[in-house]
Amino acid sequence: MTRHRITQKPGASQRMLRVGELVRHAVVEIFAQEGVHDPVLEGHTLTFPEVRMTPDLRQATVYVMPLGGRDADMVIGALNKNKRWLRGALSKRVAMRYMPELHFRIDERFDEAERIDKLLRAPEVARDLKRDRREDSE
Repeated sequence: MTRHRITQKPGASQRMLRVGELVRHAVVEIFAQEGVHDPVLEGHTLTFPEVRMTPDLRQATVYVMPLGGRDADMVIGALNKNKRWLRGALSKRVAMRYMPELHFRIDERFDEAERIDKLLRAPEVARDLKRDRREDSE
């Protein structure tokens, strides 16, 4: 009998999650303590809900959401313009063999949650849920 070892698990490893969270905390700390001297970023309050790392830890996708979702494209552009400086500031806070290349993306989970909430509140869904409850009680 031959045993095959699965080398690539679906989803992120514990190490990727741990390093992503470490990078996220450092990014938040940079914005809270130093700030980024960019007129677009200075005029916005940003939330960094997640950082996803590649398996080799050389790429970091930083998910960001400006307060109210306003000027999202401008914010991403400003972050990309300043990513070299941010990477340097990150290297002073996080000890890693290779400092990851930063990629910024808008976090769309809020929009997705709102879409699902609207679907659940739709009259057709409410009608089906009532019918299911009646059938369960019989």
